[in-house]
Amino acid sequence: MKRKDIIILITRKLPEKIEKTLKENFNVILNKADKKLSYTELKKKVSEVDILIPCVSDTIDASIIQSAKKLKLIANFGNGVDNLDLVTAREENVMVTNTPDVLTEDTADLVLTLVLMISRKVVQAQKKISGGRWSGWGPSETMGERIRGKNFGIIGMGRIGKAVAKRLNILGVKIFYHNRNRLKNNEEKVLKAKYFENLDLMITHCDIISIHCPYTPETFHLLSKKRLKLLKRNCIVINTSRGEIVDEQALASLLFKKKIGGAGLDVFEHEPEITQKLLESDNVILLPHISSATIESRIAMGNRVIKNIITFANGKTPPDVIKKLYYD
Repeated sequence: MKRKDIIILITRKLPEKIEKTLKENFNVILNKADKKLSYTELKKKVSEVDILIPCVSDTIDASIIQSAKKLKLIANFGNGVDNLDLVTAREENVMVTNTPDVLTEDTADLVLTLVLMISRKVVQAQKKISGGRWSGWGPSETMGERIRGKNFGIIGMGRIGKAVAKRLNILGVKIFYHNRNRLKNNEEKVLKAKYFENLDLMITHCDIISIHCPYTPETFHLLSKKRLKLLKRNCIVINTSRGEIVDEQALASLLFKKKIGGAGLDVFEHEPEITQKLLESDNVILLPHISSATIESRIAMGNRVIKNIITFANGKTPPDVIKKLYYD
């Protein structure tokens, strides 16, 4: 099959440079309005395409995959693949790829941003000025907490977790981590990180917790209502991974009642819906899933998609093919 005979559906608007390259090589169906396709629209559009480029906000379930008569490749624009039914894809002989490695640094930067903003109460301080309530400097005005010396727990010490740890070492925190597998001794020494096999034990010692594990059936509500109650009263929870890993209702209740110190959330359990108590709580920063939202990251993600598609079109196995659930 000639490349121009290969039909590709892109579910959302990608960087202009990426779309241009794809259009030069393939028959591409764009989403010029950049509006999320409804389930019915997506199912209809995918029925006659050879390659699908979905985003992490698109649910590609068994029904959609089975309705795609010609589909041979799902080139996911994103690292996580929990939005895809991998079992059905395998059964229908549909290859799946993702875009690993390219969003690590940007996500780690955002984690640090959230930690510092919450600890130093930056949003509350800014609101004083914008609300016309600041009357000048005072020794008791909007006092936050120092980061140095705090116990920082990382749940999931993959690429992003390690990138966060490297940044934290500059700030002088004590790094704890929980992971499916313990790191090698030399890695622990470089990262200055202490391993906790028992997650419950680790979180009781933490002043700040940051989540960096994938969403799988095993990690659903990993921070459950029961576990959240183990947190220190001043503990801050950061989540830039997947919303389903935290019991959002339980977290929102604790924050609203001021039973924990704060939260920085870039992901939510039922995106784009957000639990109302989170919106009404103090010392909480809520962001619209922007951890990888930099020009550099989006172009790098697009280039990985292009490389996977061209490799596939050439009859070879794409470099980022998913052989199992991808753990970050």
